Amino acid sequence: MSASRVVYVIGTAAPPVFDWPTLFRLLRERGWKPHPVLSPIAATWCDLDELSTAAGVDVRVELRSPTDSDPWPKADAVLAAPLTFNTINKWAGGHNDTLVLGVLNELMGEGVPIVAAPCAKAALQSHPAYPSNIQVLAGSGVTILEQHDTVFRDEFDRANFDWLRIVEALDRTSKGLPES
Repeated sequence: MSASRVVYVIGTAAPPVFDWPTLFRLLRERGWKPHPVLSPIAATWCDLDELSTAAGVDVRVELRSPTDSDPWPKADAVLAAPLTFNTINKWAGGHNDTLVLGVLNELMGEGVPIVAAPCAKAALQSHPAYPSNIQVLAGSGVTILEQHDTVFRDEFDRANFDWLRIVEALDRTSKGLPES
C-alpha cells in the first residue's frame, strides 16, 4: 500500500485528542500520511512537539498569512476526530474563524472525503441545534460516525476513541464504500 495518501487530521478540545499518537501510528500502518490541524484550545492541551514527531510533519493551529504558500500537499481525505459540540455547530453553520473550520469548510466544498467522529457530552447532544447540524453535515456528504460506536470510557471515566474503528471508517469512505 502506498504511503502517499495524505489525510488531514482535524482535532478539537475533547479528551481523545490526547491519544493522537496512537491514531497516527494506525494511520501510517494503513498507508496514510497524517497532517494534523488542532483548534487553538486543543493546541494548549497537547505537546505539539510530540504530535509533530508522531505525525512526521508540524502540527498546524493558526491560519497562514495570505502571502504564504500552503505548506501541505493536497488532501486525499480528512479525518475530523475528535469534534466537539461547538465545532460541529459552527461547521454546519458555515463559520470560518479558525484554521480547523477553514480546512473543514474548504475541503467539504471541494468534495474531499471527510469522516467526522463527534465527542460531545450527552447533555450537549440533546441540544436542539446538534441533531439538525449533524444532519446538515451528513446531507453534505460528510460521513458522521455514531458516537456510541466509537467512544468508550477509560478507568478515569474519560472519553476515549476506538481509533481502529475510526481508521477503518476512513479507509472505507476514502474508497467510496458505504459505512457498515
